[in-house]
Amino acid sequence: MVNLRKKPFYLNDEQIAWVENTIRDMTLEEKFGQLFVLLKATPGVDEKTIKSTLAQSHQGGLRWQGGNKETVYKQNMTYQKNSKVPLLIAANCDDGGNGCCPEGTFVATAAECGAGEGTDNAYHLGYVAGREASALGCNWMFNPVADIYKNWRNTIVNTRSFGDDTDAVLSNVRAYIKGVKDANPNMACTAKHFPGDGVEELDQHLALGVNNLPVEEWEASYGKIYRTLIDEGLEAVMVGHIALPEMSRKLRPGIKDSEIMPATLAPELLTGLLRESMGFNGVIITDASHMIGISAMSKRCDAVPGAIIAGCDMFLFANDIEEDIGFMKAAYDKGLLTEERLSDALHRVLGLKAHLKLYDEAIRCPEEENLKVIGCEEHQAFTVQAADSCITLVKDTRKYLPINPEKQKRVFLVYVGSTPTSKGYSGDPTKQVVIEELQRAGFEVDVCLNYHDLEVENGVSPMNFIRMLHQGTRAEFVNNHDFALLVINVKGYAQENNVRVRWSINHSCELPWYNEEIPTIGMSLNYTNHLIDVPQLHTFINAYAPERMHIRAAIEKMTGKSAFKGKANELVFCGRWDTKL
Repeated sequence: MVNLRKKPFYLNDEQIAWVENTIRDMTLEEKFGQLFVLLKATPGVDEKTIKSTLAQSHQGGLRWQGGNKETVYKQNMTYQKNSKVPLLIAANCDDGGNGCCPEGTFVATAAECGAGEGTDNAYHLGYVAGREASALGCNWMFNPVADIYKNWRNTIVNTRSFGDDTDAVLSNVRAYIKGVKDANPNMACTAKHFPGDGVEELDQHLALGVNNLPVEEWEASYGKIYRTLIDEGLEAVMVGHIALPEMSRKLRPGIKDSEIMPATLAPELLTGLLRESMGFNGVIITDASHMIGISAMSKRCDAVPGAIIAGCDMFLFANDIEEDIGFMKAAYDKGLLTEERLSDALHRVLGLKAHLKLYDEAIRCPEEENLKVIGCEEHQAFTVQAADSCITLVKDTRKYLPINPEKQKRVFLVYVGSTPTSKGYSGDPTKQVVIEELQRAGFEVDVCLNYHDLEVENGVSPMNFIRMLHQGTRAEFVNNHDFALLVINVKGYAQENNVRVRWSINHSCELPWYNEEIPTIGMSLNYTNHLIDVPQLHTFINAYAPERMHIRAAIEKMTGKSAFKGKANELVFCGRWDTKL
């Protein structure tokens, strides 16, 4: 039986009575519905549709996707107004309020915060996220990311992790949570992705994740982080589709390799480790259920109830809600999902709602006036502060910096973005921002050709390829340019396990043939490990974000107007000697 008086709920008699009475009045179908957090993938405030969804699903939680701040606010309020039981409404705010709506404030990436001194930036990240999400009616933060960036090939948590050092990650995670709580004490935080990402290079969107750390090493790193957060009252843990084989073998002696499951389906990790050994009494929620990491190991009909049976309290997203609830009911009817396990999950879900005082309409439904904090000047100042204090000069072995725009005015700009994934590609807006900011700094910008842009301009033509091959004479190039700037804005999501620099076409003029001809500076606007693909560059900057303020700050530092203050860890060199030259 769940003790709702204990950490992290701390409920009083009246609140416990609300939980018990609410559960007592539920039908069995309503109880199953409380176990699901559903995604509203299309923004809009169609009350009829929302009522129909609630009547069909009886969902316990909501996560939305898209929509401006006014739409999101009205949408969330419509859900709360029409839901029989108050909803947990979640936001994914890795980088600040921009995880809530397009007008939200991007503050910094976790990697950026980790590169700076102290934990102020992580605190501001949580504070802005909590404040802006709360204004929209959100009460549950699917953050912080508590993963440790141990493997430089891992691009899943590259910019989402606070770094490679356990203590530094823990300090920043705690600061993020404090920021959220200072913004809104009635906002729950969720540490993710238990038992810990960052050890390997695979992406759980595409394959089963595996954390292969020995038990002792796991306890000293990820275990230390989660035990500390649990001791301090963490309300929720998001479990990744990540196996922890050595721990499973310890807790289940004789377990076969074929029986090792992702944590979402592993009772020894959820009940044995997280609940019993680590003493976690809060809500356990799965990571998104459309990820291959869970379906690689189980049929959905088994995985949906299997996650709850193993020890999760909530299931993130549905494929078809009617079918998924049917899977849950079938397991219940067979006795696989026991009444006791269902009751425990419901008490924790409703216990969290009571802990957040969602029975109080004034807390559940904030005033629309609060939307004015979203994107406000105070929050934008934190962005400027983070960029100034965290942007990192990884190396400058030939002392090319600072670049003086009065004496080195002519820049050859090579911009490499992510490969377009749709025929709807019409250009990369960040590229134009880079051009504008270079011009603002006083540079004359000669932009290198890009094959994707040529296709937008000219359609499909063999001449596009021919133009991409042309480099001109070396003498002409050197005479017309003072330095080259290679800007890399590459980032992937659920497309490839390890995202690397990909030029717009092979043998193109983008490739750094110019590196030994004129001073060449590399700058990443995303991942921190791009030196693996351009080790020959002698000067490299990690700017961490494709935001105008970050691009501006990086150029100001490149030109000597301000100092580089961020510090890189060894992972940026990707274990190679030539990346340091």
